[in-house]
Amino acid sequence: MKSRIAACLLMMAWSQAGLAQFRTALPGYHFEFPRDYFDHPDYQTEWWYYTGNITGADGRHFGFELTFFREGVSRELSKASVWDVRDLYLAHFALSDLDGGRFYHVERVNRAGPGVAGIDAQRQHIWNGNWSSQWNGERQELQAMDEHFSISLALRPQKPPVIHGENGVSQKAEGLGRASHYISFTRLITEGSVTVDGKTAQVSGLSWMDHEFFTHQLAADQAGWDWLGVQLDDNSELMLYRLRRKDGTADPYSAGTYVDPQGESRHLRAADFSLLPEAESWKSPVSSANYPVRWTIAIGELGIQLHATTRLRSQEVSSGDSKLIPTYWEGAITLEGHRGDASLKGVGYLEMTGYDRPVSFGPVGLNR
Repeated sequence: MKSRIAACLLMMAWSQAGLAQFRTALPGYHFEFPRDYFDHPDYQTEWWYYTGNITGADGRHFGFELTFFREGVSRELSKASVWDVRDLYLAHFALSDLDGGRFYHVERVNRAGPGVAGIDAQRQHIWNGNWSSQWNGERQELQAMDEHFSISLALRPQKPPVIHGENGVSQKAEGLGRASHYISFTRLITEGSVTVDGKTAQVSGLSWMDHEFFTHQLAADQAGWDWLGVQLDDNSELMLYRLRRKDGTADPYSAGTYVDPQGESRHLRAADFSLLPEAESWKSPVSSANYPVRWTIAIGELGIQLHATTRLRSQEVSSGDSKLIPTYWEGAITLEGHRGDASLKGVGYLEMTGYDRPVSFGPVGLNR
């Protein structure tokens, strides 16, 4: 899924006939690193999704999001010009000034052209214009800039990559291939700088990176989803997503992953956890969508109870009147609660879609 949403602009452009050119995400996939950190052009849709909570030396809090999408158009090999399109590349960059109460965001789309955008596994480089993720093994350096805000960050993993789901796939709906291959770096030690309106701050904190590749869509009766990725202060992490049906019920393919302090992961099925909104909400002045801004999380077998809130309610990316790109909320959150008798705190990112109107699925649809 994820605003994995911005990819909808591209996804909805392709016909069902085009899907035959691409593989689907099927059980039994064998992950191999570093190969699977980079592009998989035989799948139609792919993304690299970075989010993080970082703090300046003066105590100022920020959240950031930097995403890179590849959307396959054609696998034909008879292209004569560098400007012909086999893939389109979309990127999204957002910064939450949590103490200043401001949310900045910008998007871009490019074709590969003569090096304008792409993924180069040999160079370990992912880029769209002057936004980039440069890998050195598992260390990742992010660069992104806009007129009013920019980041320059170095991310170092504390744990090995986590493979989500079961038997190599993260299933999102009924049916073979309605799934993604999904990995994450769940705890990335982050250092660097943030610039807002010409003022630069040195920052440090924690980041999360998701990488997914797939071809098929979610089900037509799914209206949206709620997703969160969390780093807890006991050195464990949690990823949960709740798929919402149009009738208001939670889809049984909702799922998640718990990562223990040693980096061992445990798959969570829908029955293993609850991710529920509380009454407190924020109404967007742009879309009129009402977003829950306080959530309760419970994982019974792990003894975990958490409440999630945000410092900044207005972290919505609105599509306005567009029917192609759904409006969604994605932003930095803080968590407090307990595990058994021990108190527990954390930070993370929350994404909510389908609150202004059901997400419209194109031929490929959206996935997480």
